Amino acid sequence: MTEATGVDQLITETADRLFTQTCDHEAVQNAEAAGAAPEIWSAFAETGFPWISIDEDLGGSGGTLLDALEVLRLVGYHAAPIPAAETGVLGGWLLASSGHEIPAGPITVLPNDTSNIEASVSGDQMTLTGTCVRVPWARIAERIAVLVEVDGQSMVASVDPTDCVIQPMSNMAGEPRDTVCFEGAQAPAAPCVAGVNPEVFRFRGALSRAALMAGAIEKMSQLTVTYTNDRIQFGRPIAKFQAVQQHLVWGAQEAALARMAAETAGREANRGSAFFEIAAAKLIANQAAARATKACHQAHGAMGMTQEYPLHHYSRRLWSWRKEYGGDAEWSKWLGNAAISQGADGLYALVTGGSSVLS
Repeated sequence: MTEATGVDQLITETADRLFTQTCDHEAVQNAEAAGAAPEIWSAFAETGFPWISIDEDLGGSGGTLLDALEVLRLVGYHAAPIPAAETGVLGGWLLASSGHEIPAGPITVLPNDTSNIEASVSGDQMTLTGTCVRVPWARIAERIAVLVEVDGQSMVASVDPTDCVIQPMSNMAGEPRDTVCFEGAQAPAAPCVAGVNPEVFRFRGALSRAALMAGAIEKMSQLTVTYTNDRIQFGRPIAKFQAVQQHLVWGAQEAALARMAAETAGREANRGSAFFEIAAAKLIANQAAARATKACHQAHGAMGMTQEYPLHHYSRRLWSWRKEYGGDAEWSKWLGNAAISQGADGLYALVTGGSSVLS
């Protein structure tokens, strides 16, 4: 276990090796064209990584939230085209927290506001009607974990996707973000344990995206360093020119900032409440993605815009993920309100103490 991250080094090495072997440029391109990558998912599932951080007695692989976030960072680093966050940290967590069976295949969730979803409960069955857009990987999911409020109670339904109408759609990166129509779909439902509700789910989703983005920004920065050292112009690598070095520094510092923020939020979430740290991490990741993408593409020039070169796998994912589970405006407003709630005298304590001050 590394002291800095609290993650078993074997997890990092195994996940990195797995994705290095399975997620080359061609494999990611093919997954985008097909809308799925069953071979990559199968290799991922064989390791038990999809269900890491879910207790073994609940059908998971054990481990901690920090372990799961490290795997997500590497998913982002390798642009792995799989529903890793949805299956474990989000969907698997919801199903386990409400006593549902964890399926052997992918899980997805409804990431957006479910106020337009009508839910009624009779016994242990829930009936759902309505439409939800931008649902990740719905077309390949074995289960859709639907979190709704019914009469003030947070409940989770484990929905069979074959009972829904799914319209395939994609985000900017070509990842499935499907439209799911519930036309009176019935599914087993159960109340969540204490501490699992739509607000907590929203923050957990933001944390998952912060981890994915930290990995993608880091890889984009490294690609830029390699390219500018290999590209010769005027008799020397373009990395030797001061103007290009500025872009390298910007990319590297944004990568370091995003990873530090995500890991800090992960450590706090692993201990308990971490709303403040997660809000800050997602905002930092969103802003770092914008600045790093600009710097790295500028250093690459036209090469960075070609399909044949892998930079776009990361920049397009970053541009998509930064909008999911809250954009800049949402998290800036949340952090601003948190600061206002503490008053001028409590601002320093909030910045240094984070969520422990708010709880």
